[in-house]
Amino acid sequence: MSETLAGALGVLPEELLAPPVLELVGVRASYGPIEVLHGVDLTVRAGQVVALLGPNGGGKSTTVKVACGLLPLTSGELRYGGRKVDGISAQDTARLGVCTIPEGRGIFANLSVRENLWLATGTGVSRAAIEEAAFGRFPILGDRRNQLAGSMSGGEQQMLALSRALATDPAVLLLDELSMGLAPMIVSQMYDTVAQLVEEGISVLVAEQFARTVLPIADVAAVMLQGRVTAVGSPAEIDADLSTTYLGG
Repeated sequence: MSETLAGALGVLPEELLAPPVLELVGVRASYGPIEVLHGVDLTVRAGQVVALLGPNGGGKSTTVKVACGLLPLTSGELRYGGRKVDGISAQDTARLGVCTIPEGRGIFANLSVRENLWLATGTGVSRAAIEEAAFGRFPILGDRRNQLAGSMSGGEQQMLALSRALATDPAVLLLDELSMGLAPMIVSQMYDTVAQLVEEGISVLVAEQFARTVLPIADVAAVMLQGRVTAVGSPAEIDADLSTTYLGG
């Protein structure tokens, strides 16, 4: 890859010498007899935000599930840091520093905000440290600390899910439809937070139906249709080719 192309894709030349933090190579995956990923190639390098774009049913969520070990691939390779990890479990991916916020947020509605955060103490971080980090990043969670998580707004629940994920000190963050059900102002706030996380050293793969909510912070964008990655390029290149019919405004 030339230095010009590397710059266009948000990659520094020296980063090309290091293996990607996350890589899918020719990945196929199925639900029962139905194959839903048909040879997916996708790369996330250190310090990047990679936006995986496409309509519902295109295979984005399945790709995230494969990447975090929730769904086994049927062929191809899943690699972390250049090492093949096919068949890895979701528990082991978490131990390796990969953290996922699934579609629908994945919080425990019948637990309080604090109790949801305390679930992250299994990583060895103290309750006090987890709360300090969460309430410092999202002060509204501090105000809601004793409130049942299920009674909060969608945006507050997403903040809680993100805070709990960050308590594990991940190297790679996988986000599935971060904007789902959120008001535009809250979506903008959440993606501002994601951009800050990348500055702190976290690499991010985000699957998103509404492309233009994530393109402003992305380094690389990939379009996924019918279980295949059909285009990869800089956000500007992908944005110029987007069809709002499929990917939303």
